[in-house]
Amino acid sequence: MQEREVVLTKREVEARLVPSGTEIMIPADTFVTITQSLGGTFTVAVNGNLARIEGHDADALGKQPLESSFETPADGTVNENQVWEALRNCYDPEIPVNVVDLGLIYDCRIENGTEDGNHVHIRMTLTAPGCGMGPVITEDVKRKVEHVPNVDKVTVELTFDPPWSNDMLTDEAKLELGML
Repeated sequence: MQEREVVLTKREVEARLVPSGTEIMIPADTFVTITQSLGGTFTVAVNGNLARIEGHDADALGKQPLESSFETPADGTVNENQVWEALRNCYDPEIPVNVVDLGLIYDCRIENGTEDGNHVHIRMTLTAPGCGMGPVITEDVKRKVEHVPNVDKVTVELTFDPPWSNDMLTDEAKLELGML
């Protein structure tokens, strides 16, 4: 994570208000403060609100998009370590900890060579059932895993059983959040 940085938007850019998830457009030539830039997405403060800008719109902030550089397995299968690496590049826009270390990923199962090709099944939760950013976070998980070599299909199942709690945080996450 970097220190806060004030930038002027280079063009109009779509964003989602945090925590509601409401879509907004930030006009060109608007001062925003980048408060978090992790996993290729950006959380910005704009007009007294927090908003998330997707990585593919990094140019609107004068930034370069994050590019994954996975090596393609020669056997045509999905590498589980690469899937977990992709998941560790997914962040809650309010919390500087990835979804794996937050304890949001309950299960990750890979089925190579199915009727649908190589299929990755992810079962996950959110920190709160009413989280307005839930659809954004789950779509980020799906999109990042889809970029892993040899992945043909990704299914993300959202569950609240068991409900998430602070006990699910890794020690690294607790340290980052000042809970140790």
